[in-house]
Amino acid sequence: METFYIIIIILLFVLAIADLIVGVSNDAVNFLNSAIGSKAIPMRTILAVAGAGVLVGAVFSSGLMEVARKGIFMPELFFFDEIIIIFLAVLITDILLLDVFNSFGIPTSTTVSVVFELLGASVCIAALKIYYDPTSQMTLSQYINVDKATDITLGILLSVLIAFVVGAVVQFISRLVFTFEYLKKPTWLKALFGGVSLSAITYFILIKGINSIQFIGENFIDLVKSNTLIIIVLSLLSWTIISWLVQVLRFNLFKFIIVLGTFALALAFAGNDLVNFIGVSIAAWQSFELWLVAFQTQGILPSEFSMTALSGEVETPEYMLIIAGFIMVLTLWFSSKAQYVVQTGVNLSRQGEGDERFNANLLSRKIVRLSYYVGLGVKTVLPHTVQSFANSRFSRGSEKAIKHGITKPAFDLLRASINLVLASILISIATNFTLPLSTTYITFMVAMGTSFGDKAWGRESAVYRVAGVLNVIGSWLLTAVIAFSLAALVALIIYFGDIYAIVALVAFVVFSLIRSGLKHTKRVKSQKQKKRFNRSDIITINDITAESSHNITSVIQGIDIRYTDLVNNIGYHDLAKLKKTLKELPELENEIDDLKDNIFYYIKSLEDDTVEASKFYILTLDYLQDMVQSMAYMIRTSHKYVNNNHRNLKFNQIRELKSISRDLSAIFAHLKIVFQKNEFDDIEFLIQQKKELQDLVSALIQKQIERIRTTDMGQQNTKLYFGLLLETKDMITAGINMLNLFYDYYTEAKEEF
Repeated sequence: METFYIIIIILLFVLAIADLIVGVSNDAVNFLNSAIGSKAIPMRTILAVAGAGVLVGAVFSSGLMEVARKGIFMPELFFFDEIIIIFLAVLITDILLLDVFNSFGIPTSTTVSVVFELLGASVCIAALKIYYDPTSQMTLSQYINVDKATDITLGILLSVLIAFVVGAVVQFISRLVFTFEYLKKPTWLKALFGGVSLSAITYFILIKGINSIQFIGENFIDLVKSNTLIIIVLSLLSWTIISWLVQVLRFNLFKFIIVLGTFALALAFAGNDLVNFIGVSIAAWQSFELWLVAFQTQGILPSEFSMTALSGEVETPEYMLIIAGFIMVLTLWFSSKAQYVVQTGVNLSRQGEGDERFNANLLSRKIVRLSYYVGLGVKTVLPHTVQSFANSRFSRGSEKAIKHGITKPAFDLLRASINLVLASILISIATNFTLPLSTTYITFMVAMGTSFGDKAWGRESAVYRVAGVLNVIGSWLLTAVIAFSLAALVALIIYFGDIYAIVALVAFVVFSLIRSGLKHTKRVKSQKQKKRFNRSDIITINDITAESSHNITSVIQGIDIRYTDLVNNIGYHDLAKLKKTLKELPELENEIDDLKDNIFYYIKSLEDDTVEASKFYILTLDYLQDMVQSMAYMIRTSHKYVNNNHRNLKFNQIRELKSISRDLSAIFAHLKIVFQKNEFDDIEFLIQQKKELQDLVSALIQKQIERIRTTDMGQQNTKLYFGLLLETKDMITAGINMLNLFYDYYTEAKEEF
């Protein structure tokens, strides 16, 4: 019996490490968003600062298992074997849930997930206890602290709204004061801003970051609260002077604020949220120690040992905090999922247009349309002079040139500073009044509010940004529901399945993490292969030629694979494989759509003397789109034909299609080599080959006409076969036109040397 529970405890710690990794990957958005989005400092420096904050916060954390101690459920009413089931269910659910959110790049609250997982698992076990004990006079509400869960839920929902509104208002006022030329403002004004910002961050560190440091003493937080005004005034004066000196020494004050703010949020995260990941395992371990003593001395069974001791404080040993801190730092450095989650917030708060991650939906369109009409109403009320003044303060003027190949910041240093300062202030206020909140929700919604107040959501992007925010908030609401339900289900499975269920669930967790990791790696690799245009690049005719070569290679390869599969599958009348090809078709179509989305930025960033290159790029994409559309038509009609159970194509028809496929594949293979190596001397030869293949297809069309007159071909057969031949011919024609176009521009590019 002892050995069984020792194995379970070891398993819980292994799960805790996995939970720590997926949890940090999600919570990284809390403190990395502003620094990464503004590009205030290099990425390595950002990670170093955040890592230092995480490590300091982890080392000095008291490690109190706050959730259990504050009574989401009543531990004294559960026995040891039941508590172990609850903790196992919580960790398994948390890993699965957070990994799903990480895979979709959605930031959520690890605190909310743990709270409702504990709630769901304990409700399940409590309900089973009541059901199997008819003599029990206990009710479910006695096992569960419903009021606490309700307070947390309401507090979080309220904090989301407040964070957004405050962020929007403060950013709007700040932009009116500083404009986008904030670096040119008077030194005293920036020093005052720095004083306010840094004193707020300092107070945040005192209240939220280091209040749990063991060696400071229990009365430290009371001392800070009782002297709040003095601390704020002294900090304001000190930091204002320091901010002035920083500018005198010609350092960038805003970067200094961002660095300190990033460190503060990382410290607070590790100091307070660390126990969300390892606290459950620590509580289980200490529960095991308590039971083991009782078992060895009194022979008390796990099903008879009450967990009253968990009602008090469950403290984490210092060495475990240090180990956990190092795991968190390593995750920050090496987890690509952490950066993927961060990019969601950065993308939604980006200044100006670009690739949008979320699609517009009905609700986002309604909200944007309503906001537009409200804005028109406000304009009719406000005096023209006020509107002119506000518009002038939000004028961006001429943007600073950025070096070739360097991605432009998503937003400026002023907004990044305000994000960090407001998040610090709001979290500090809530902590000071012991209000429940989620640091993730606060930091994310502040960033959304400041982007809205900064007029980053223009007519071109608002509908997508609003849809993104709605998706994220919707996922937050689902977090509690899913965490509760899934934890209850997992607890139920473990309760009845015992060791077999535990093994199966752990195997499923391992499988899910591996599968998720492989899919994420594939997605990252695919994104790297897709050479996206950077709007800050300066494109010349040679750059356009090289860029288009890469795009052509990618699209041609996709067409080649699908055409070969299509001919083989239609020949074998294989519905399953045709369905798979049809399912993969949107990937090829989306690739063309992504390239066409970038046309605006290509044209806008061209040098004046090479604007003609834009015409080349547009026409190239047009021909590629024609080829993809022909391919799409052939795939859809072939799938429909086989799905409707029409007769197989004739042997001669299949043989002719395979002949075309072989010749076309040979041309495509040659074509890919030409564009991959950027050696275009063979283009004339390829054009000739394509013309010969075009003539062959024309001859087969004529041959099919003769078949119809002499044999019984069938209407559906003829319709499909003509469709395949005609679309193949159109695809070849588009290819020839593209090669002719490319050859002309390639010749022009050579003449430049």
